[in-house]
Amino acid sequence: MKLSVIIVNYNTCDMLRIALNSVIRAALGINYEVFVVDNASTDKSVEMLRVEFPDIKVITSPTNEGIARAYNHAIKLTTGEYILMVSADTITGKKTIEKSLAFMDMHTDAGGLGVRMITPDGRFLEESKHGFTKPWAIFFKLTGLAKYFSKSRLTDVQRKDWVEEFQTSESDVLNGAFMLMRKEAINKVGLIDERFHTYGYDIDLSYRIRLAGYKNYYFPKTYIINFNIQGKPKLSWLYIKEFYGAMIIFATKYLFKVPEIKMEGMPQLFPSTYEVKG
Repeated sequence: MKLSVIIVNYNTCDMLRIALNSVIRAALGINYEVFVVDNASTDKSVEMLRVEFPDIKVITSPTNEGIARAYNHAIKLTTGEYILMVSADTITGKKTIEKSLAFMDMHTDAGGLGVRMITPDGRFLEESKHGFTKPWAIFFKLTGLAKYFSKSRLTDVQRKDWVEEFQTSESDVLNGAFMLMRKEAINKVGLIDERFHTYGYDIDLSYRIRLAGYKNYYFPKTYIINFNIQGKPKLSWLYIKEFYGAMIIFATKYLFKVPEIKMEGMPQLFPSTYEVKG
């Protein structure tokens, strides 16, 4: 199997239908499989999938377990050489998968790849290049973690060698809307950290891929259209807790050195040290 595609869905029935049709069109001629993990949707998404997409592998959860855990359910079942995690609010370009796989085949040092993202009205999304939203960029600057993300233009916005919209380059972080990863890299770094319930899982996974010695690439010679439904700010306590809680989890993992405490029968919550490669 060449490719395993995974989409996590939560009450996005209409967008999911569009996303799946675009993925299937883009994967024409490729040996692939598609998983949809449904997080207890109430909008008849599962019924739509079974009627309109009978060949797709559907995993249903009785509760909304979060994006990270949902992806892990499917990753464990994948058989593809590559894994594509794509959000349900995304339209994949007709040649996007073909071109992205060709790039990965040619660059064996690549652990992951992201592509140029545009809005439905054609506006380029800056997070295509570095994976970060502004709050995450501010967080990395304030904590000092920015020094570990030299390819993300966090500390010097005037750098002339920084990647432009149509310039292929390395990138520290892949945006969760479209993450094409080498299965070998996932096997090496492990599954997605499920403590990142909804936000930050893509940043953490991308960072771990780099720590494992692979490179992440920004590949702008193809595109996706992203409606960014899940990325819209929500003025609620749940949003604040999950969004900023993800930052605290990330800082705990990589900024602070946690003493190694071993107890029989108890897994260590955080590794004691991390080797950071600049």
